[in-house]
Amino acid sequence: MNYYRECRLCPRNCGVDRSRIVGVCGQSDKLYVARVALHMWEEPCISGESGSGTVFFSGCNLGCVYCQNREISSEHKGFEITSDRLAEIFLELQDKGANNINLVTPTHYVPHIIKALDAVKGLDIPIVYNCGGYESVDTLKMLDGYIDIYLPDFKYADSVLAKKYSKAEDYPIHAKRAIDEMVRQAGGCEFDENGMMKRGIIVRHLVLPSYTDNSKRVIKYLYNTYGDDIYMSIMNQYTPLESVLKYPEINRKVTESEYDEVLDFAVEIGVENAFVQEGGTVSESFIPLFDGEGVVKKVDKTNIK
Repeated sequence: MNYYRECRLCPRNCGVDRSRIVGVCGQSDKLYVARVALHMWEEPCISGESGSGTVFFSGCNLGCVYCQNREISSEHKGFEITSDRLAEIFLELQDKGANNINLVTPTHYVPHIIKALDAVKGLDIPIVYNCGGYESVDTLKMLDGYIDIYLPDFKYADSVLAKKYSKAEDYPIHAKRAIDEMVRQAGGCEFDENGMMKRGIIVRHLVLPSYTDNSKRVIKYLYNTYGDDIYMSIMNQYTPLESVLKYPEINRKVTESEYDEVLDFAVEIGVENAFVQEGGTVSESFIPLFDGEGVVKKVDKTNIK
């Protein structure tokens, strides 16, 4: 079955023939990757000391106005590769000492990814599915048995905010359904003797300036629904980029008092399994350089989008 001929891989359900035109994600039926590298800025149990083997895919099924990875999510920078090359990349990352294979924004490439995972031999580190949370349950079911660790965002409990900032009013509904399916597949969290995650779910939430109530609703929902079966990652790294100039309410950093308010709420309701970011809000850049590192064996600049 060619899932790209009438694409319904994400909740957008655009239904386009991606062999002829691009979908809402901005991508055709070809596979584009912008960067492959050991990444040190993930949660401690994902990056560890050796780094997470990240594969940054081009395109995105969301349209977040504040996206830190706009170069690849909306400007679609990247290099075309094959599924066989992707399988080689997985092994190359493992050979470099990666703690895991971290698939970043992979939703619209799931059939390619499955093909690569079916082809690869000798891969014995966990596979991480790192996504925006706007997922189709049917697509996630295709991944059952392939993914060890799910690393989704849960951006919004408020559909008004989801519509305004990500063009996805139905985001809360689909994120909840998606996380349910992820929990069904991955079960409880498991760690090795070095504290590295082997299996489980970490749900990320980026605190937005001016919207601590949204953050509290997200955290309360996750804790009331899953308790200690999942981990949360409550992030303060929101970076006001030029793209948010016309949104004055989010055209600034998250204040320390806003972030502390959200963390205090999490503690008050009993959350214990959570990662937090210390050292002040936006104390360093979390935006990688999307220069094609590690993507092709010999960079052919005529192949860049």
